[in-house]
Amino acid sequence: MSDNAPSAPYADLREKQALVTGAGRGIGRACAEALLNAGAQVIAVARTQSDLDELSDRFGEQVDCWCLDVTSKEMLTRIAELDALHILVNNVGVNRPQPFLEVEHDALDEMLGLNLRAAFVVAQAAARLMVPQGTGSIIHIGSQMGHVGAPNRSVYCMTKHGIVGLTKAMAVELAPNGVRVNAVAPTFIETPLTIPMLDNPEFRDSVLSQIPLGRLGGVEEVANTVLFLASDTSSLITGDSLRVDGGWTAR
Repeated sequence: MSDNAPSAPYADLREKQALVTGAGRGIGRACAEALLNAGAQVIAVARTQSDLDELSDRFGEQVDCWCLDVTSKEMLTRIAELDALHILVNNVGVNRPQPFLEVEHDALDEMLGLNLRAAFVVAQAAARLMVPQGTGSIIHIGSQMGHVGAPNRSVYCMTKHGIVGLTKAMAVELAPNGVRVNAVAPTFIETPLTIPMLDNPEFRDSVLSQIPLGRLGGVEEVANTVLFLASDTSSLITGDSLRVDGGWTAR
């Protein structure tokens, strides 16, 4: 954990069941660990069994590991078979930066399918459990790019703006049933996926120049925000996209 990311002691999630997609590495892994440390029973979903084994070795029976593709029918079937679900962290996503005029249609389809369609159907399956319970917190992992535009990221921006719209619409519709829906919008976070890009000094300097706080984010800082939204501490917050962006979108 970085020195800039203190733990969040306010969240007591004992007797809560959470599901985290993309929980094998990066932001998803940090979110799963934060929820587990707060006492939740966590279903961790990832495509790589070895990543899940690391979680299982650390947390034992407190974590239930599903080695699944979130776009599969089996994923939706297994959610539907759960007895209860109180928290969903909808984290899976992909980015394939390309200039707008050169966007390949397979890249377009992949990002629309994973960033939007998969997020929608997983959230729908989770909400079908939460509505009869009369309680629940759905948290989409969006991006600062869901609030601004950027070169070479037209499709990614489109999908993340879509997540903001989905968050607002779901929040309004599900509020009468006690289900809250929010998004978290991080800036560039150091993860296994972003490190290759950030290893380019020119790109890294360009990114840092647009973050008023002058530094990249850590996965724990995103996870702490997710923990806040998952807990009763945020009980009056729904339909929002909380920006964990060091001030990028404040300009």
